[in-house]
Order: sequence, then structure tokens, then C-alpha cells
Amino acid sequence: MFGKILLAVDGSDHAIHSAKVAGDLARTMKSEMVRIVVAYSPIPPFLGEPNMQIALDARLKEAEEILQASIKAVGEIPGEIHTELLEGSPAEAIIEVANTRHSDVIVMGSRGMSTLGGLLLGSTSQKVVSHAPCPVLIVR
Repeated sequence: MFGKILLAVDGSDHAIHSAKVAGDLARTMKSEMVRIVVAYSPIPPFLGEPNMQIALDARLKEAEEILQASIKAVGEIPGEIHTELLEGSPAEAIIEVANTRHSDVIVMGSRGMSTLGGLLLGSTSQKVVSHAPCPVLIVR
């Protein structure tokens, strides 16, 4: 039923808990894949060089740390784990990945945090629920 799970994370406590739930779901459903996505807001171009590159490197490092923590929280699953780091609006990025990767379900936390430029803040989960091409599991 849920062979392809899309897990959207931002490093918040809710996101880490949602990663554990996604792992449980993958094990229960014997899912073929969990795709973990971290989306971050674009770096403003007015920073200029070398400041823009420094800010981008810091965001990518933080995003990679979030991915590694999420992979650990998901744990061992019957299928594969794929990861994506995306620049742009978190809600739009999640919906786009769900569409292009033909996800069967999106799992995400109910609240995000302000790191990575507002990833999953405010009404991101509401936007995803409203526009997702598949069911969305919001984890508290």
C-alpha cells in the first residue's frame, strides 16, 4: 500500500519523531523505499561573494547533519533509503518530490523549526496537506 514513503524533515523534535514513525511504517508495510527530503530557503543573492558561499556551505552542512540524524531515526527498513537536499520553498519542494517520485504517502512533523531559513515553519504542513498528490501523515 505505501511502497514509496516520502519523509520531509527539518531537524526539529517533531521531524525526528516523524522519522521514527516513517521507519515503523516502512517496516510494517514492507516498503520498497523511504525518500528523506530536506528543503532549505534560498540564500539571498545580495550577500555577494564570499559571504554567499559561506552561507550556502553552512546550510548544506546543517542539512547533511539533519539527513544523518533522520536516517538513524528511521532505522533498518526492508527497502532502500534515498535522500535529497533541495533549495526552495519547503512546501513546494515536498509536493514536487511527491509528484515526480510518485510517492505513496508523505510523512512529516506537525511543527518545524526556524533553522535552515524557516524550513517547515508555519503552514507548511497545511500547504502540503492541501496540495499533495497522495495521503499525508502529520506526526505530533
